[in-house]
Amino acid sequence: MNAFPDTSFLCSLYRKQIYSPRAIAFMDKARVPLPITTLLLLEFRQSTRLQTWLHDHDKTRGFSEQEANTTLQHLQSDLSAGVFEMTAIDWPEAHLRAEPLSAKHTRQHGHRLADILHVATALCLGAKQFLTFDENQRQLAKAEGLEVSI
Repeated sequence: MNAFPDTSFLCSLYRKQIYSPRAIAFMDKARVPLPITTLLLLEFRQSTRLQTWLHDHDKTRGFSEQEANTTLQHLQSDLSAGVFEMTAIDWPEAHLRAEPLSAKHTRQHGHRLADILHVATALCLGAKQFLTFDENQRQLAKAEGLEVSI
């Protein structure tokens, strides 16, 4: 398998969401660990922590600290079990790859930096498939020749 996940994919694995069944089904079929980077882990963990802040300020948003802690513990268990493989990336190379993506796509489609960096990372790693449930990021990955089949 030559696939690279984004944060929306991880979120669907670790929190019950509309796309969770698809993410779980993909992982059930995966025969090798999915590559992940420190950036992907940082964004996922930050997003999880931000949800607790949102919840603390408005109980109709985000989720509890207990749920966040459980989510992060499940991720850590999967990291320890080898479900994911920490993959080193040449960040200067990824940044050089990201700049033309930003210049080519952001003004037309409003991509966030993290989305640009995840797609650039996938390209640097030679991924053929990009795993995302984010429609805007899906369009970016497809425009850059990655298969998005999830």
